[in-house]
Amino acid sequence: MAEYHVENFGCRASRADGEIIGAELRHRGLTPALNPARADVIVANTCSVTAQADRTARAFLRRVRRENPTARILVTGCYAQRAPQEVAALPGVHAVIGNSHKALVAEIAQQAAAFVPLAALRPAPALHVDDTFAHSELSMPKSGPEAGWWAGSQTRPNLKVQDGCGNRCSFCIIPATRGHSRSLSLEACLRNVQAFAAGGGTELVLSGINLGRWGRDLTPQRTLEELVSAILLRTALPRLRLSSIEPMDWTPGLLALFRAHSGTPGARLARHAHLPLQSGSDAILRAMHRRYRPWHYAEKLRLIRESMPDAGVGADVMVGFPGESEALFEESFAFIAAQPFTYLHLFPFSPRPDTRAWQLAREYPVPPQAVAERMARLRTLIAARNRRFRQSFLGCELPAVTLRTAQGQTTPALTDNFLEVLLNAEVPANQSVRVVVTGLTETGLTGQLAS
Repeated sequence: MAEYHVENFGCRASRADGEIIGAELRHRGLTPALNPARADVIVANTCSVTAQADRTARAFLRRVRRENPTARILVTGCYAQRAPQEVAALPGVHAVIGNSHKALVAEIAQQAAAFVPLAALRPAPALHVDDTFAHSELSMPKSGPEAGWWAGSQTRPNLKVQDGCGNRCSFCIIPATRGHSRSLSLEACLRNVQAFAAGGGTELVLSGINLGRWGRDLTPQRTLEELVSAILLRTALPRLRLSSIEPMDWTPGLLALFRAHSGTPGARLARHAHLPLQSGSDAILRAMHRRYRPWHYAEKLRLIRESMPDAGVGADVMVGFPGESEALFEESFAFIAAQPFTYLHLFPFSPRPDTRAWQLAREYPVPPQAVAERMARLRTLIAARNRRFRQSFLGCELPAVTLRTAQGQTTPALTDNFLEVLLNAEVPANQSVRVVVTGLTETGLTGQLAS
């Protein structure tokens, strides 16, 4: 029986794609390999949001080529969509399947696994890429939700309900690699949430490339708050967590749902908000073509904190965007320091071909040393803020879900407000528990099960 391996890179939405690909391959009779070196077919589900993401994918492809020279290697995802010829030129690649044809990955992988030639006889890679996204339908596996698309995935799997983006930020390649915004229908979302809950799942993460735009392309048009409300009312899912949502999509209705369904015993909506910021400088936000100003963002955070006082609140912050002077960075730093963040995802600007910022990087580059120093200052700032946030829960009881545990080790768990707790016991994964916080680790907490 042929064996497969799916390697996922990048965001939650990308990992959700990989989980679906794996489910489809299992449905077609393939079995997961213990590691890539044993697989007959390897699917690299790539990211291309930065140059480093491209390098990471190439390094993986070189490694698996050395370790498993007879495997058929299929490359899909954003790197495959953005630079198919570049990917096809890499040694050992059998096929390049862009996001435009991602729905065909399992079929192509099954065909590839059926015939594994000697390395010296490899044909030229097949290319399955276009800019119409005609074969990128947003769906669950053809085997249906009852097959358990989440089987073999992480304890808290992602349900991708939206793909693509139309925002056209000046630094972002995603509209080109993912296409226009597309939504999974409300009923399809509910079927899969219901199946996950019926299968014993505890926490599900609702994800998308631009999650707040869910439903805008459907007929009749719908909103994210409608989807969240329907999940809470029409399914038995124990806990729902929302991934990143743009600031302008935190509507009064969505905030009302968090006030009603989080922060109390038995609440089913995780106290967690992640809002991409990118910069706290108004001038830089304008150059990025972001659709909000710093004061808009701050007001959303104020409303979120009022609705969920103990929530984990995070943001993406880009450092070194072209033209970011010392003064503009100081403006951004002061803004970030004034907000109630409990964690940040920090990353340096990376110029992407065919974006407006590609040319800006040539005209107004920021020295790498300045970028490194600014990143270090932000890391120091948020590390102290995160530690204070964690300290505030010493002695408190928090709801959590247990994560996978290596045999003989104590169990990590994730609280509803996005803190990792190392328990003083070995507990099966996927259990809804209440934990008493007893101490701090370098980046998380220690705790024990509440009696």
